[in-house]
Amino acid sequence: MAATYPVDGTNRMKRRHDRGFYDHETVHRLLDAAALCHVSYVIDGQPFCTPTLFWRKNSTLYWHGSSASRMLRNQAEGHPVCLTVTHLDSLVLARCGFNHSADYRSVMAFGRARPVTDPAERAEALVDAVDLLFADRTAGLRPSTGQEIKATGVIAMDIERASAKIRAKGVVDEEEDYDLPIYAERIPVRTVLGAPEPCSRLQPGVERPASLAGYHEGRPLEDALAEVRSAAGD
Repeated sequence: MAATYPVDGTNRMKRRHDRGFYDHETVHRLLDAAALCHVSYVIDGQPFCTPTLFWRKNSTLYWHGSSASRMLRNQAEGHPVCLTVTHLDSLVLARCGFNHSADYRSVMAFGRARPVTDPAERAEALVDAVDLLFADRTAGLRPSTGQEIKATGVIAMDIERASAKIRAKGVVDEEEDYDLPIYAERIPVRTVLGAPEPCSRLQPGVERPASLAGYHEGRPLEDALAEVRSAAGD
């Protein structure tokens, strides 16, 4: 059987069980197709939700930010967090307001955040932060200074529980409503890459690397991300 995350009251679908998935393959595929996540946590009884770039290695999620940020300082204490990603695939117009909806793919991942303090894991994480967006880019960059590295906090979260939720049904009306003279449709939604805009201060002769060929105008962002991350492997 395919590997799955444990299911309990935290991540089990309370309604529409047919939309819920707990297997590693589905959860990881949806995570790898996203660059931006939202991390939810509580500080002194006040809930917060922070958008941030993230990446995955096996069943561990990583994100980074300023070492002085409230989010990283709080999560360094090992508090429980929930990390989410959402892919909006369509807007759905039905024949009744109740049946208006959206097609989407989403993940909720639960665990305890921990600071990455091991030097080897931290060094690898800071490379992955770049190279799991843009393949092999770090090798051609100016090395980060000691002060830059010190100013960057890295947080890891081993996924303890996770669930994916997928709706891909388009227009669904009550059977008797299909005879009504009311317009209905599905409006597809995609995040698509635009034309690259080179920095205006590039030195003469500096060309766009071949490794960025996958990031071209008109390509869905999730396809470009999945290609890079699939090549890197778990």
